Amino acid sequence: MNLGTMLVVAALALVASIVLSGRRWSLAWLALSLAGMGAAFTAALMVLLGVADWEWRGSIPLGGELVHMRVDGVAALFLVLITVIGAAGACYGREYWSDEQRPASAARGRAWWSAMVLSMGLVVTTSNGLHFLIAWEMFAVCGYFLITLERRQREVRETGWLYLAASHLGTLALFAFFALLAARTGSWDLGPMRDNPRLAPLFWLMLVGFGMKAGFFPLHVWLPSAHANAPSHVSSIMSGVAIKMGVYGIVRFSGWMPVPDEAGWTLVALGASSALAGIVFAFAQTDVKRLLAYCSVENVGVILAGVGAAVIARSSDAISWGSLALAGALLHVWNHGAFKSLLFFSAGSVLHATGTREMTRLGGLWRTMPWTAGMFALGSVAVSGLPPLNGFVSEWLTYLSLFSASSSEGPAAWGAALAVIALAAAGALTVASFIKAGGMIFLGSPRTKAAEHAHECGSWMRMPMLAMATVCVLIGLGPVLVFPLVARAVSSWQPAWGVSTPDAVVSLGRMHLMLAALAVLTTATVLRKTRENGVRRAVTWDCGYATPTARMQYSSASFASIVAGWFVWMLRPQAIVRRPRGVLPASALRVGRIPETVLDRILRPAADVVTQLSATARRLQHGGLQLYVLYVLAGLIAMGALVVAEGTP
Repeated sequence: MNLGTMLVVAALALVASIVLSGRRWSLAWLALSLAGMGAAFTAALMVLLGVADWEWRGSIPLGGELVHMRVDGVAALFLVLITVIGAAGACYGREYWSDEQRPASAARGRAWWSAMVLSMGLVVTTSNGLHFLIAWEMFAVCGYFLITLERRQREVRETGWLYLAASHLGTLALFAFFALLAARTGSWDLGPMRDNPRLAPLFWLMLVGFGMKAGFFPLHVWLPSAHANAPSHVSSIMSGVAIKMGVYGIVRFSGWMPVPDEAGWTLVALGASSALAGIVFAFAQTDVKRLLAYCSVENVGVILAGVGAAVIARSSDAISWGSLALAGALLHVWNHGAFKSLLFFSAGSVLHATGTREMTRLGGLWRTMPWTAGMFALGSVAVSGLPPLNGFVSEWLTYLSLFSASSSEGPAAWGAALAVIALAAAGALTVASFIKAGGMIFLGSPRTKAAEHAHECGSWMRMPMLAMATVCVLIGLGPVLVFPLVARAVSSWQPAWGVSTPDAVVSLGRMHLMLAALAVLTTATVLRKTRENGVRRAVTWDCGYATPTARMQYSSASFASIVAGWFVWMLRPQAIVRRPRGVLPASALRVGRIPETVLDRILRPAADVVTQLSATARRLQHGGLQLYVLYVLAGLIAMGALVVAEGTP
């Protein structure tokens, strides 16, 4: 079976799964959707393994344009991500969003899930600007209906409208981009067009349009609430895959088109600032899913910095570190998809068992949810970029490229050095953020009855978590095995770069294998000693209190208070305080909130001004014919005055 046939089978299977998404056909839906994604995965993997690129042109026009499909290394890399996370989320949702618990929305969620996977697949395989826009809008609409599955809640509805507004704003920029691209090239057809310097200014429209979906700072305004309020398996595909469609657009068109001279450094600056700002906001959160959402902003920043470094390297013919930069960025696309899906699955397991996302209402869950605790811990190590897991591999490649750039002369060296410092600070805060999250959720004592009576998830939720954990471990221990697949995508982006596996990747793989072996031996030793000597239990140090309670533990806000104080100018925290009064006060209260600075401090006030101006303008629509005639007369007089003024020497 050739590539084209497999992709047709994949599309037909996904379409059939949309039709058979009802309650009676849930198993058939799962089988068809997994079969479709399996066929697409196989086709994409064949391209990455060295089979020639696939390209097909139809003979029947769609919307006046002939269909043009293409799968090269870049498209294949993102198609693998779509299918793997799509399949894992489909299995996870069978238990998490089951027909028994969600009879009103489970079937609807399955249909929109298949439609979203299909539309994202079309985005990365379509090679016509008009059809790309159609697939892009389908993908945005599917995301809206998945985010708002629990639409009876007001907060979910508001989140859906914000997501839809941001998506359509990005689509508007993309419509202008593709329309101008077609006007300047004479065709909606897409492909390499680096020899046309007139296209370079369109880079900025492209960056805004795709950046809105990618969610880098400050275009991330829709992302925290969407990831937090969506069902957890939807959050996994939104964070692990959907925002990567924005990254795909930036990677794809920065490779196909000429770009302005300052484009590379703009991407590096946006990436470094997004990484730092995103993790600062993540560290200050008390909602575990909002923490994970802001962490996605940080990771998109890391990817963007790598792409920017590759653009700079291409313009200066620095093949050695340019290929490393792009390889690190593209590998981080895979890595972030794996560990962020794992973390959202783990957070979903906690929410499923306790009914809350607030870390200050959890605690002690490792006793009743050891599987989830272990998976969250592994995902935390991976997202923190610590060896020997996959996050370290891709981030280290990005650092190596920036180190090489900083060793050059001139302003480029200073820019690369500043980017390294920002990314290193973001990495340190990521470690602190997930120490906080893991400690608040799984360690200590339960803070509420719900946390005390939590239960472990079932097998349908465990299997996807185990699959994503396996991906994190395998890429971490065997980067040499996956690097040739990423190198295939790098050579598609820049054909002149023949990328071979660098010695740094080989050495890194060996080091990770040694660390893993040491960790296994240490764990085995500790377990053996524990069995031999037994475990003695005693009351922990209670700070002088005779009867310590769970309320005396650190809270999420208190854990983050010192670092949050450093960035108070950015976070602008809000607090409601009711101080204790009297000798024996009956109660006291302190409720803190970290607002979304860009949305609450900039966009909402601007929207209020526009609303007020619109309300004022509406008063002109009063229905009085005489005044309408007066408006026309005044306009004609003004136009005449302008004509006379222009004609006066």
